[in-house]
Amino acid sequence: MMHSFYIEPPESGMAALPADEAKHAARVLRLQPGDAVCAMDGAGSRWRAEIAEIGAGGAKVRLIEPLASNEAPVRVTVYQGVPKADKLDFIVQKLTELGAAALVPVKMERCVAKPDAKDGAKRRERLERIAQEAAKQCGRALPPRISEPLSWKEALSDLAGRGLVLVPWEEARGARMRDVLAEMPGAADIGVVIGPEGGMTADEVAAMAELGARMVTLGPRILRTETASVVAAALAMQLWGDL
Repeated sequence: MMHSFYIEPPESGMAALPADEAKHAARVLRLQPGDAVCAMDGAGSRWRAEIAEIGAGGAKVRLIEPLASNEAPVRVTVYQGVPKADKLDFIVQKLTELGAAALVPVKMERCVAKPDAKDGAKRRERLERIAQEAAKQCGRALPPRISEPLSWKEALSDLAGRGLVLVPWEEARGARMRDVLAEMPGAADIGVVIGPEGGMTADEVAAMAELGARMVTLGPRILRTETASVVAAALAMQLWGDL
């Protein structure tokens, strides 16, 4: 497998690596001119490339040919009730690997963590770095968009714009994602809502039902919030996407 690197905007078939990428290529991986790599612009395009220049002054790659996009045919946005501690780190990493388009942290009523605007901005920067690293590891050219935490009212407004909203809920009985697939096989913009550790309130579930959201079960066992997020995204990607 080729090592993947983000690149500066290409020019005449060549592109420079940002300083941190060049340092990693030279000092950690010890790559040499002629070594094959995957070059990614962070906006969805990637190329088969090779190291053209590398040294103390930086590194450049020669773009050989475009590579096919590996983005999913369905846009999956996960609305995650803000969890405790560093659980979002794990969630972002795994959603990036699965091909999810975006993560939206949501301040729900039962969230223990209550980030303010300053904390939310700092946390977003950290999560974006995690998403970029995960994208490099899995060869994905477009990391998921990471939103700053939204209020419940803001999240509802955002959910209203999705083509389909799936709500894994422990009190859902019998309704599974594949049942929804049978009714809406062409859904291309899907929101998946995951409650925090304490779950979602009846009022929150009712508000989403008014928007037309579909309550579904993930099975007879109650999953932790970080597990539910990854499982639900994987199921949506498997049923409507490319897994």
